[in-house]
Amino acid sequence: MSNLITRGAPTSDMLRLDRFLAVRTLTERLAAPLSPEDQTVQSMPDASPTKWHLAHTTWFFETFLLRPYVSGYRVFDPAYEYLFNSYYEAVGPRHPRPQRGMVTRPGVGEILAYRRHVTEAMADLVERGDNRCMPLIELGLHHEQQHQELILMDAKHLLSLNPLKPAYANAQRAAGTEGTSAGWIEVEGGLVSIGHDGEGFAFDNEAPRHRVWIEPFALATRLVTCAEYMAFIDDGGYRRPEFWLSAGWECVNQRGWEAPLYWQCDDGRWNVFTLGGLRPMADSEPVCHVSAYEAAAYAKWAGKRLPRESEWEIAASEVALVGNMLDSGQFHPAPAAGRGLMQMIGDVWEWTASPYVAYPGYCEPAGAIGEYNGKFMANQMVLRGGCAVTPNDHIRTTYRNFFPPDARWMFGGIRLAEDLR
Repeated sequence: MSNLITRGAPTSDMLRLDRFLAVRTLTERLAAPLSPEDQTVQSMPDASPTKWHLAHTTWFFETFLLRPYVSGYRVFDPAYEYLFNSYYEAVGPRHPRPQRGMVTRPGVGEILAYRRHVTEAMADLVERGDNRCMPLIELGLHHEQQHQELILMDAKHLLSLNPLKPAYANAQRAAGTEGTSAGWIEVEGGLVSIGHDGEGFAFDNEAPRHRVWIEPFALATRLVTCAEYMAFIDDGGYRRPEFWLSAGWECVNQRGWEAPLYWQCDDGRWNVFTLGGLRPMADSEPVCHVSAYEAAAYAKWAGKRLPRESEWEIAASEVALVGNMLDSGQFHPAPAAGRGLMQMIGDVWEWTASPYVAYPGYCEPAGAIGEYNGKFMANQMVLRGGCAVTPNDHIRTTYRNFFPPDARWMFGGIRLAEDLR
């Protein structure tokens, strides 16, 4: 696709084309370390094969932009409308999500040909500068960036189940100082405004901006570390029901949870499976791959609580945004001391105590695009902050990620909060 990058004159439309091509290229770079076999397997119903992510992000542009806005556009394969729809009921029927791993054909090569076909057509559409299309193109790019993160999340889960414990990439750990103590920032509270202010891109669920009342609180200046979480385990945290929400305690017993996902104890020593393979647990790194239930249980054990999403956003608005590790090839959270006094973006997604619901005055967009966020506003909890595998230009302090409270395969971690009386 490199021949497309220099197409046209260096106008503002060309800048949009450069961004479009950069996002599309990064998706394929992230898939490249995985073999065709790796890219076909589905490790669990919540995950998707890599080649499905490659195809679905292409389906999005073909379905919502090329077909309605490009006269004479040739659909690559009509069967893909069914195979690679995710959850857009208004578009039509779709292949069941738990069976995506059964789609052995088309193969990876055919999917990449599909991407080339759509990318070339989209490049022409982007260069046209049609104002009707630009908001949808921007949404499609951020949608693809979400799937870039999912590619790495799902690949990590897949590779962790391989008996050989292969590495996705030979990433180096970020440098940092051991043993940094946690501090606290105090926030007076009061009537504050949260939500996106309308400047730049945001998903519909980040708006409208609205006022909330916040009581005085304090927020930890860093994330809970592996060593601190290990103390919870050593104190019988997974055997003591007094720390757990009822549904969380049920998960502990039914699923045999004894530690975060990807932790394993070998001859009395703890190792952690990472995208760089199996490695000894690093005490100073943020604990990662815990559910909302585990995060809440740890917080209760520690005599604290999880922050509400409004508290998190107000605190984050006062600190500098620091990039994550994806662009440097780290693929792993930084040690606690590697980020400065107050780092709230780009290490792990931080569980909050807030359910994922609509903001006051929220309206779903019209049509199939309206199914993007609003339809999931039940039985989910909000996470904030982005993680080490979230693209840098995709995260902001108002970003509302959401997952079921028992989910662990995303890069979810813990920041503590407490009330000030």
